[in-house]
Amino acid sequence: MTPSSQTTPAPTPLDSLMEQVLAFRDARDWQQFHTLRNLIVSTSIEAGELLETIQWKGDAQIAALLADPPGRAHLEQECADVFIYLLLVAHTAGFDLVKAAADKVRLNETRYPVEKAKGNATKHSEL
Repeated sequence: MTPSSQTTPAPTPLDSLMEQVLAFRDARDWQQFHTLRNLIVSTSIEAGELLETIQWKGDAQIAALLADPPGRAHLEQECADVFIYLLLVAHTAGFDLVKAAADKVRLNETRYPVEKAKGNATKHSEL
């Protein structure tokens, strides 16, 4: 392929979201606080907030939460917080989060072969 015929891939929705996240961060001069350590800590804190949305609830109560628009919106916002921090962790560490996730799925396919893992929750090291 000649340089003139090379095209830049169209931005994906994830690329566009990353641009929005970075623009939000940069407009507030927060990059100075976004060290890898702080971002990982913040991811864990936000994951804890996500966990709080279902803490002490049974399956029926969780189903009711999902059916309740304000409850569902709160769950969506907490998921989004975790997702945004994961994007920032990957960006700051310099890796492609989508590729890392795809690689992990492939690794798990070898760790959890269907013939051994189907229908049970046994850890791969105990299969």
